[in-house]
Amino acid sequence: MPEQALPPQQAPPHTDVPALEQQIAQLIVQGLNLPMTAAQIDPEAPLYGAGLGLDSIDILEIALIASKQYGIQLRADDQENDQIFRSLRHFARYVAEQRTK
Repeated sequence: MPEQALPPQQAPPHTDVPALEQQIAQLIVQGLNLPMTAAQIDPEAPLYGAGLGLDSIDILEIALIASKQYGIQLRADDQENDQIFRSLRHFARYVAEQRTK
């Protein structure tokens, strides 16, 4: 009897990325006391440097907030960090894939 292929994994029901983008944007604004609203953060703009203008300490703070809120694990030496924190949209997608809460 031939082996049946497993069905593709479905994303957890709590991975509505646009809604998650707004949640994360709100956490960033509140956590970093930014002088803007969550809606003013362009989801495609870079988080680091140009764009939102965050520095490495800000990114570390965002990682800590996201870890507490969503149960994700981020490491400072991860080679993927440039991609993960490339923009709010990239970060939200990463959180959606990795979250445990």
